[in-house]
Amino acid sequence: MNNRAFRCSIRTLAVLSLVALIVSGWMGKRSSARTADFPSNRADVILSVNPSAAKRFSLLNGFQQSLRTQTATEKTVEQEQKNIKVLNGLPQSQLLPVMNLMSASLGVKCGYCHENKDNKWDFVSDQKPEKGTAREMIQMVLSINKVNFRGNTEVSCFTCHRGRTSPVGVPPLPASESAAGPPNTEEKPREALPTADQILLKYTEALGGSGAIDRVKRRTMKGTWLTANGITLGYELYQAAPDKLLSVLNSPQQGIIEMGFDGSAGWEKTTHGVRDIKGEELFYLRRYPDPFKDIKLKEQFTRLGGAAKDRIDKKEVYILRGVTTDNKRERLYFDAQSGLLIRRVASMATMVGIIPEQVDFEDYRDVDGLKMPFTIRISSIDPFYSSTRKFTEIRLNTPVDDAKFRRPAGQPVPGR
Repeated sequence: MNNRAFRCSIRTLAVLSLVALIVSGWMGKRSSARTADFPSNRADVILSVNPSAAKRFSLLNGFQQSLRTQTATEKTVEQEQKNIKVLNGLPQSQLLPVMNLMSASLGVKCGYCHENKDNKWDFVSDQKPEKGTAREMIQMVLSINKVNFRGNTEVSCFTCHRGRTSPVGVPPLPASESAAGPPNTEEKPREALPTADQILLKYTEALGGSGAIDRVKRRTMKGTWLTANGITLGYELYQAAPDKLLSVLNSPQQGIIEMGFDGSAGWEKTTHGVRDIKGEELFYLRRYPDPFKDIKLKEQFTRLGGAAKDRIDKKEVYILRGVTTDNKRERLYFDAQSGLLIRRVASMATMVGIIPEQVDFEDYRDVDGLKMPFTIRISSIDPFYSSTRKFTEIRLNTPVDDAKFRRPAGQPVPGR
């Protein structure tokens, strides 16, 4: 991994913290236990689409649950990892997302804080001084949020670092006219905005109506999966209500990769054999794209409202803010003219920051009386999960044998 020079002293950061602008200054990374446990065949797949990731791949746990909804059975990082000193109490499922948040906030990689000798990671080592500084910065962030924001996660690494190892403490010169000029105190009449129910009803009608939505029981999709590295994979998806699915990827170097869920268990089949998939892998397999999650919205939220208006790519949009049934915060963006959903932004709360994920829906077309997006863009702080899926063919309610979704016979993956 390439390191960037660390120039921000503790003294400078401490001074800036007095004005509540300072945040954590570290980049941690994935746990050695999770990296070692990662199946060899999955790593081979990653290498086929990103050869430079050979010695640094790890799997982001995604946005499976927020800090507030930590289950009683989930272990914390200090129960799973060694030498944890300041992240005590963080759910194990959030460790990798938090490492990626710090990485993106400072614009650095794993090797910035962690030792790598002869292509072997020593995540437990405290040899690098940046790791010690990182711990101090984490403690400072926790303190700022506790004292100044009543324990809410308002300040994070990105608040000051903005992709740099050294936060900027002074405004750039020359100051822009908008920054130097007096504030505009002229009040504008408040526009009457539609209610959440009205926005959702228009969305349902724009899709084709509740009848067309309720008729969807099966779906097949074919197209391409474009990785963040610009590698294009062949992609097919087969789905059956309520949640059975089969994903088929055609990797240039690894051949056919099948991943399925039969309604209760997930599996993967490659040239290496067959293995079970769980956790984050299963979460992402089932989430993108889900045949019903993005068309049946209201039932996913315990609270949904707070309509606002904005623009995306020169289009006026209505924004709804809500809390999902698993206690995540989301923003939904609807085209004000067409009524179609064009963006979802989900947030996962952690003790050191809010981790965002954005999904954009484009190129809606009519498929048997139902409007469906033929392009889905996923943006994540971990480039592995960022992708663009473009479909050339979508069919609804075509016959799909349930045997497709069941775990196939075959040799288990060695060591699994």
